[in-house]
Amino acid sequence: MTFNPVNGNFFPPLIEGAKPSTGLGDGQKTQGVPKEDFGQVLKTAISDIDKLQKSADQAIVKLETDNSGSLHEAMIALEKADISFRAMMQVRNKIIEAYQEIMRMQV
Repeated sequence: MTFNPVNGNFFPPLIEGAKPSTGLGDGQKTQGVPKEDFGQVLKTAISDIDKLQKSADQAIVKLETDNSGSLHEAMIALEKADISFRAMMQVRNKIIEAYQEIMRMQV
């Protein structure tokens, strides 16, 4: 992963299959490229995080009740869910900060 300060593509996509933005300085036209609504992107991200939480819960239940699950797999599922939840909370905090900053602006 490389840091490109021109277009800000220094984070890998959080959602599998998501493509990073082309940025402003790469000279490619974005006409004809369907753009997702911000609300739809948030819904998709929250849905993916919910799936990770549910898979972690299933891994724990499988380990506790059936004794067929692996402790390693359960811990990995828990950590994936935890990291994705923490990232979502940071995004939420940034959105709230941006909203509050806009509300403080004088017109």
